Amino acid sequence: MKTSWRSASLVATAVSVVLLTAACGQDNAATPSSAAQNVGATAAAGGYGSAGTTAGAGTAAGNGYGAAGSQSSTAPSQAAPAGELAVAANPDLGKVLTDGSGLSLYRFDKDTANPPKSNCDGDCATAWPPVPADDATAGAGIDKALLGEVTRADGTKQLTVGGWPAYRYAKDVNAGDVNGQGVGGKWFALAPTGKKAGPGSLPGLSVRKDPKLGDIVVDRNGMTVYRFKKDKAWPKSVSNCTGECLAKWPAVKEVAADDTKGVEKKGLMGFIRPDNGVKQMTVDCWPIYTFSGDKAAGDTNGQGVGGTWYAVSPEGKLVGAPK
Repeated sequence: MKTSWRSASLVATAVSVVLLTAACGQDNAATPSSAAQNVGATAAAGGYGSAGTTAGAGTAAGNGYGAAGSQSSTAPSQAAPAGELAVAANPDLGKVLTDGSGLSLYRFDKDTANPPKSNCDGDCATAWPPVPADDATAGAGIDKALLGEVTRADGTKQLTVGGWPAYRYAKDVNAGDVNGQGVGGKWFALAPTGKKAGPGSLPGLSVRKDPKLGDIVVDRNGMTVYRFKKDKAWPKSVSNCTGECLAKWPAVKEVAADDTKGVEKKGLMGFIRPDNGVKQMTVDCWPIYTFSGDKAAGDTNGQGVGGTWYAVSPEGKLVGAPK
């Protein structure tokens, strides 16, 4: 009986792979991964910030970490005490963790939580001051067991929440500011649990209702997903965005079909790029990308660029493209 069961299972698996492959006419169906990631230069200088404009943050000085050349004298210093942590209600992000002064706290995707480790030093730590662990206490709605500390490269102790090192953002100068949300696609406000607040907790691909474009596909970080009119879906997925194009329009890495919400399942799969061997995601067999000019979740700065780049509908269609 065991042999028959295994044989039936193998046959069923083989049939599923064939059906998925046939959906886009491909011969290189890829193995799904558990999370969406962008491949390419999503942000300058190692991805810990953004050159350009962030939502509500003004214009950066081209330094690659989201900090303007001169900061307001009221910006938090690296050594400012944390005090009693609190939970603020943000209309877009939900519950956001703040320090005792009401300034939002953030986490960095290049850090690790297990074990805790900060990978933000030098200029990065100037733009994103680490929160000291010394006097941090848990206020209402915060589990004190989630608070900890990590020793930084300079020997100072940094607050961790759920294992994640905590930071402020130099452009947040008033209580309730969340100008650091989504910067570079790697910085996100902290929820009281240590997880990402708001869009950072989305599935690998999901659907957002944009006030101008309607229903469009976004990635795990809430960043708008785009299609390139010069690509091909039939008889197999082909990306014609390479080199400098790929640096400006990072390919969305493959996402498991069960890690999506609201996106049409047909033609929802990955394919292997011949230029770099990366498994890029497709919607309706069309390769999808994000835009390096989008600095925060909800941005649609790539819409209509060059008359060839457009946001993607849940069915994989070009949104707003001329007929």
